[in-house]
Amino acid sequence: MARGRAQALLVFNTLPLIAARQRLAELAIAHRLPTMFQGRHFVEAGGLMSYYPNREEVTRHSAVYVDKILKGAKPADLPVEQASKFEFVINNRTAKAIGLTIPQSVLQRADQVID
Repeated sequence: MARGRAQALLVFNTLPLIAARQRLAELAIAHRLPTMFQGRHFVEAGGLMSYYPNREEVTRHSAVYVDKILKGAKPADLPVEQASKFEFVINNRTAKAIGLTIPQSVLQRADQVID
């Protein structure tokens, strides 16, 4: 990323990257690289921000599907649905560490701001 002079980084939610979330955050801060992640666990580890479906809602909705299937519904007959509630988390400490000022209007839209 440093050699390629990346200006920002988008990190997807995969097991190897989840396992390396602390190191990814450290490298991004060291290179002053704004990062967007999929999941609050990255931001809690030091990443800049995350926008991702709310896990509790997805889990709860999955239970509804399991219930329908156990009651006899055919999985092929159930509609495919997409998440409707997303969670926006910002790590303001990380923003300051990389020299980024996040506008107050953006901070106000966040579900959680880590200071």
